[in-house]
Amino acid sequence: MLNIKTFVFNPFQENTYVVCDTDSRDAIVVDPGMITPRECSQIEDYIAGNRLNVKMIVLTHMHLDHCVGANALSRLYDAPIAASAADAILGVSIVGQATRFGIYLPESEAVRASIDLTDGYKIMVGEYEFTVITVPGHSPGGIALYCSQENIVLTGDSLFRSSIGRTDLPGGNSRQLVENVRNKLLTLPADTLVLPGHGPSTTVGEECATNPFVM
Repeated sequence: MLNIKTFVFNPFQENTYVVCDTDSRDAIVVDPGMITPRECSQIEDYIAGNRLNVKMIVLTHMHLDHCVGANALSRLYDAPIAASAADAILGVSIVGQATRFGIYLPESEAVRASIDLTDGYKIMVGEYEFTVITVPGHSPGGIALYCSQENIVLTGDSLFRSSIGRTDLPGGNSRQLVENVRNKLLTLPADTLVLPGHGPSTTVGEECATNPFVM
């Protein structure tokens, strides 16, 4: 069975997901946003308590709030970090991103992915296959993760309930984001569960019918 545990971390109230196959106990962590020791303990205790094998740290994009905990988990579980190469400049500038919000990170905490997530890339979580969908616009390397077996898509900051991601940060492009959300995400089956980077879940059908930013 596929199980997805949601944690809400950091001052930006970012959704971190632990995605696991309960049979094999293989897991990936999507967008680790832990900043405080308490937040780190929460996710580590969950992984240990469920005896999960963390195979990969997956970043839907490399803004601070979605990747600040990536290095810690990568070191702890000896798991590679995967993200789009188009966001590499954001990963190496994470210390500067943090400073702008009054958050201190050591210089060594630049986030570098060893796996480049290109369109169509497959990530296996036990017997479940997640396909990478590139959705640039919120950031140059934004991606979503779609599992057709379970009708689930993790959309990062591309698509939210009744909204889409902001595009006023460096590398953002509003026209590009709207086109990609319309053509790549809202063309998924209507009953697909949408798990966004912030806020509550929704469905593709609900967003097609009610989201004012893509109608």
